[in-house]
Amino acid sequence: MAKVNVDSVISQLGISKSYLYKIIRKENILIEKSKTGRYFWNEKAVNTIKEHLYKDRFRHVDKTKELISKLGLKQVFINNRRYLGNKYSLSDFIRKTVDENCKGINIVIDIFSGTGAVANTFKDKMLITNDLLYSNYISNYAWFGYENYSSKKIIELIYDYNQVKTKENNYMRENFADTFFSADDCSKIGYIREDIEAKYKNKEINFKEYAILITSLLYAMDKIANTVGHYDAYRKNVDFEKKLVLNVLLPEETINSNNICYNLDANKLIKSIKGDLLYLDPPYNSRQYCDAYHLLENVARWEKPEVYGVARKMDRTALKSDYCLITATKAFQDLIENANAKYILLSYNNMSDKGNDRSNAKISDEDIMRILSKKGKVTIFESNYKSFSTGKSDIKDNKERLFLCEVFSEEKKKLNIPCPFNYTGGKFKLLEQLQPLFDEKEVFLDLFAGGGNVGINSSSSKVIFNDSNENLIDLIKFIKDTDTDVLLKQIDNIIDEYDLSNTSLYGYSYYNCDSSRGLAEYNKERFFKLRDDFNAKVLAGEIDYPMLYVLMVFSFNNQIRFNRKGLFNLPVGKRDFNSKMRSKLVLFSEELKSKDVQFMKKDFREISLDGFSHETFVYCDPPYLITNATYNENGMWTEIEEKALLEFLDEANKNGFSFALSNVLESKNKRNDILYNWIESKGYYCNRLNKSYSNSNYHRKNKNSISEEVLITNYPVDWRNE
Repeated sequence: MAKVNVDSVISQLGISKSYLYKIIRKENILIEKSKTGRYFWNEKAVNTIKEHLYKDRFRHVDKTKELISKLGLKQVFINNRRYLGNKYSLSDFIRKTVDENCKGINIVIDIFSGTGAVANTFKDKMLITNDLLYSNYISNYAWFGYENYSSKKIIELIYDYNQVKTKENNYMRENFADTFFSADDCSKIGYIREDIEAKYKNKEINFKEYAILITSLLYAMDKIANTVGHYDAYRKNVDFEKKLVLNVLLPEETINSNNICYNLDANKLIKSIKGDLLYLDPPYNSRQYCDAYHLLENVARWEKPEVYGVARKMDRTALKSDYCLITATKAFQDLIENANAKYILLSYNNMSDKGNDRSNAKISDEDIMRILSKKGKVTIFESNYKSFSTGKSDIKDNKERLFLCEVFSEEKKKLNIPCPFNYTGGKFKLLEQLQPLFDEKEVFLDLFAGGGNVGINSSSSKVIFNDSNENLIDLIKFIKDTDTDVLLKQIDNIIDEYDLSNTSLYGYSYYNCDSSRGLAEYNKERFFKLRDDFNAKVLAGEIDYPMLYVLMVFSFNNQIRFNRKGLFNLPVGKRDFNSKMRSKLVLFSEELKSKDVQFMKKDFREISLDGFSHETFVYCDPPYLITNATYNENGMWTEIEEKALLEFLDEANKNGFSFALSNVLESKNKRNDILYNWIESKGYYCNRLNKSYSNSNYHRKNKNSISEEVLITNYPVDWRNE
C-alpha cells in the first residue's frame, strides 16, 4: 500500500491533526511507527481511523441527545420561527424547480435570505446569504456559518439561562415591560442578552456560538411574544401566561466550508459577488420588515437605543428597504442588471391588486417580465400559497410564482487573473489559447494546480486545487481563508518589521537603486534575516504563511523552493511588493473567495475518480519529463511517474471523464517517446499551442514539426474554432 503523510490523512478524514491523535490515544489504535516515533500512514491505517471516527461521531450524537433529554430541554430547528413571507412551506417546490430546470448549481446566493428557510433547502451547496436586518444575519450565521462550535457548551448554557430568575431593572424591563412580554420576562431577556455579549467579549465563546445563543433567544422570544406574528403592535390587557424558555439550537456540522454570510444592502452587495443560482425573495409590499421586527433587531444588535411610540420602536431609517417603496421597480431593475449568475430565480406572488394598498405587490408582472427578459430566457412556475394581508381582504386563488431566468451567455472577453507569485511552469500566458480547448463541466479538477493560474480562471461552478506541494496548497488556502485587508496588513507589517524596501510608497531612488539594477543590494541582509526567522519557525513545526508570501515576493524571480529539510532556500531577488504585486494579490484573493473551492494535497496516484461526478473535467499540468525546473529537481518526475499518469488518464477516459494534458513533445533536441507512442496508440488528440492561437490535430501534422507546448485531449476540439 502506498504511504501517505499526516496532512493527507487529516484532509481525507476532514478532522484536525490534534483530533486525529486524540482518537488514536482514546481508542488505543495500533499504528506502526518509525524509530523516531513517526507514524507510518497507509490505506489500512486510514481505514482503521475511519471506523473509529464514525463510531466516535455516532457516540457524540447519542451523547448530545442524551444530555438534552437529561436536562429536560428541547431542540429547535430552522423552521420553528414565525416570519412574514417565510418560504419554508414552498421550499420543496423551489428545490424541485431548480433540480429539474437548472444545471451545474454549486454556488447558491440567497440575497434576501430572511430567516434562511430557502437557503436551508440548498445547504448541500456553497451558500452566500444576505439580509439587511442584523437579526436575520446573525441567524443565518448560526445555521450556515462555517466555524466549529461546542454542542456541549451550547446545551449547558441554554440550561443555565432557563434557570435564571430575575427582576433586575435592565434595558429590556425599562423599555418593554408588559408590552410584548411580561416585566419579568423582559428582565430575563435583558439578563441573558447581556451575558451572551459579555461571554463573547471575554472570548468564552466564539462568534458561531455567539450567533447560536442569540438566535436561540430570538426564537424563544418570538414563541411567546404578545403579538399576531409581528411587532408593529401588541395586544393590550392580556395575561402573560407563557414564560420565556430557550430551546437548544444545534446547526449541522457538515456544511460547506466556503459559505459566506452578509449583512448588506442587496443592491450594493450584488456588484461584488457571483454564483450559479441567484435566488430572490424581496419584500413584496409596503410593509417594512424593520418595522415588523424592530424589537428582535434591537435585541440582536444590543446597542440599547432610545425607543419611542406605543410599539416602543427604535430609529430604523437606515434599515428601510427600497423594495417596499415606489422605487421598488427601479431597485429590482438595478439588481438584475448587476447580477452575475447562470440562473436567477425570483419568488413573487400574484397579489398586485388583490389585497389592500399595503399588501399589494410593488412590482407588476409586466415589469418583472420586461426586466428579466432582457437578462435571459424566462419560465414561470406556480404553486398555491397562503399570503399575509394587512387588512381584511378576501384573497382567493393566491399563488406564489417562481420566475426562472436562464441568463444569456456573455460575449465579452473574460479578464483572466494571474497568480500573485511566480510558479515555474505556470500557464497564465497560455490561458487564452488553452481555455477555448477545455471541455469544462460542473467541476474543474486541477490535478497539478501549482500556483493556481488555470483553476482560478475556470468557468466551472466548483474548482478543486490539488498539488503534492503541501506548502503551496496551504498558502493558497490561507489566502482564500484570510480577509484581503487583513492579509495586506499582515504583509505590510512584516515589510516594516524587517525594514524591506517599499517602492510603491518611496520609489527606487529612496533606496539608491533603479529598476534595471533592482533592489537586491538593499534587501539582501534584511531578506536573509526574514528567511532565517521563517525557517526557525519551520523547524519548530510552524508555517507562517504571511512570512512565506513575503519571502516569495522578495526572492529570486518571486518563486517558492524548499530544500530536503523543508527550509526555504531561495536567494534575494530584484523586486519587492510593488503596486503591481499588490494588485495581483487583491484580485487573486477576491476571486478565490467568490468561488466554491476545495483543496487537496495528494500525489495523483492517491486519487481515485470513483468519488467524482462525471460532470468533472480533469486538467493535468505535470512536471515535464524532458525539461528541467525547480519543481522537477532531484529526480522528482521520472519515466515511472510519466507512465503512471498516462495510465491514470487512460482509466479516466475509460470511465467517461473528459481530460486535457499540458506537455511538450520535443525540447532542446530531446523527444518524449513515451508521450508520442501513447498518443498514437490511444488515438488521443494533440493540439499545438502557438502565437497565432491556431490548433491542429496531431494526426494531421508532421509530428516532427511539433516543438512547442501542446494540449492533449480525449475529445476533438476542432469544432470549437469553426
